[in-house]
Amino acid sequence: MNPLRRTPSPGQRGPQVAVRPRLRALLTVLLCSAMISGAAGSTQAAHRAGNGRGGPATVVRTDTGSVEGRLGRDTRMFQGIPYAAPPVGRLRWASPRPAASWPGVRSATEPGSRCAQAGGLIDRQSLSEDCLYLNVTTPLRGSARALPVMVWIHGNGYINGAGSLYDAQRLARTGKVIVVSFNYRLGIFGFLDHPALDHGAARHLSGNFGLEDQQAALRWVRRNAAAFGGDPANVTIFGESAGGTSVCAHLAAPGSAGLFQKAILQSAQCAGRKWSPGPATWFPLPRAERERHGLDVAAEAGCPDLRTAATCLRGTSVPELLKWSDYGLGSGPSVGGGVLPVSPERAFATGRFNRVPVIQGTTRDEHRLFTAAIEAVTGSTTTEADYRQQIGALFSTGDAARVLARYPTGRFHSPGEALSTVISDWAWGCTVLDRDQALDRYVPTYAYEFGDDEAPWFSSLKKPGFPTGAFHGSELQYLFDDEQLPGPATAAQHRLADTMVRYWARFAHTGDPNGDGAAPWPRFGTARHVQPLQPGRTEPVDLAQEHRCGFWQGIGS
Repeated sequence: MNPLRRTPSPGQRGPQVAVRPRLRALLTVLLCSAMISGAAGSTQAAHRAGNGRGGPATVVRTDTGSVEGRLGRDTRMFQGIPYAAPPVGRLRWASPRPAASWPGVRSATEPGSRCAQAGGLIDRQSLSEDCLYLNVTTPLRGSARALPVMVWIHGNGYINGAGSLYDAQRLARTGKVIVVSFNYRLGIFGFLDHPALDHGAARHLSGNFGLEDQQAALRWVRRNAAAFGGDPANVTIFGESAGGTSVCAHLAAPGSAGLFQKAILQSAQCAGRKWSPGPATWFPLPRAERERHGLDVAAEAGCPDLRTAATCLRGTSVPELLKWSDYGLGSGPSVGGGVLPVSPERAFATGRFNRVPVIQGTTRDEHRLFTAAIEAVTGSTTTEADYRQQIGALFSTGDAARVLARYPTGRFHSPGEALSTVISDWAWGCTVLDRDQALDRYVPTYAYEFGDDEAPWFSSLKKPGFPTGAFHGSELQYLFDDEQLPGPATAAQHRLADTMVRYWARFAHTGDPNGDGAAPWPRFGTARHVQPLQPGRTEPVDLAQEHRCGFWQGIGS
């Protein structure tokens, strides 16, 4: 979900927010900067096809045509490469089709259009459906052997975002890996589940077109990685928030088998606790629930007749459809038949998933971002009454009283911080611990918690009246030069960023983050080891104690 999405103005046709504006704002998740052009003139020309002395080529032949990228800071960058045909016209709500080939050399120096999305506090609007493009970043120096490929799946609640927001040059050159990022269909365009859209142009049932786009990008990687110096048999998928939820889906999806050999889940909601009494946002949900929602959305969009709904919806304008991208349930995967026959939660519990080594973790203070964003969107601060009302909406009367007694506002800077701590513990810290245990029974699992108390906040978003801590998405700026976050500021934070990049890259190389002189990172195992990613901390994190999981085991929702 994207807490930084703007809510409709009064009277605007679209999702209504009057009943519970703070909770409705939970519908919409966060989460590069301008790319560095590098050398120019004669140097750039010398590198177009290699300089005859083993230098890097900025012209690469893909299976659909040649592309010319550019040089960065000890990197090569190729942007805006089509990996599938534009999903427009009759291909709106169709499974992705192959991209057309082109003659000559295609410029690959600018990102492709972002997929259609509404604007927000830090997100800009896009009305483009022609958006299935990817980006490739490689180290400048070649290697005698093919390099691992890391495929990044961006987050932002299946509502906003783009692969190009995450500048991967630091990860590529330090980790000696090739990084691929891409766009995929979002919101109503990527996740509308409606019986009129099943089969036909859809190879499967509807509802997971965005996941199908991701599979198409992974198949492109398998076909083309070698042309960029990568190893198509050594692919790591990694993502954060909705991107992490997508990684969960690919672990469970039969059609994703063999497309990757390792997986990294950052702040994922693979099943998720419904931490809002309102809509369920980006969690995987049963198909019947998503389909009911799809029928409601179609009716609201003026296409209530099942017999004509497909034609009607395909004839509706992009701006009109965008009004409904986060209506009701929001957008997210449909579970049951089609691309995702069973939920990731069920797949992990039974061992019936694509078994690959896994890194998995969260930030310590996940929900502080959401509370801060809601306060920014609504223009009001969470009060004691708000806190009590929301706890009462989430839990039964008896359980709510127990939660309020265990998390009294007097122990926190504000009611907003108290609410953030409740949900960070209940819906994030303890659920990831359960998932670590499930995964570790079948595959090597390396658990972490990102805990930098001073992680830099957004330069364009007002800070709340409580410490933001290690908020949701705060670790991204330690791996990427993130367009939305300022990046590490202190020497200790720069060291942490270097450590994280090396852990992630070593995992991509070998399936084990250890080596290169870094602090040992044991498997989760019977000791339930959780690696601290925090300046100055070396002892493991006790997630159960830190997030009061013993208390939460006795609480129902």
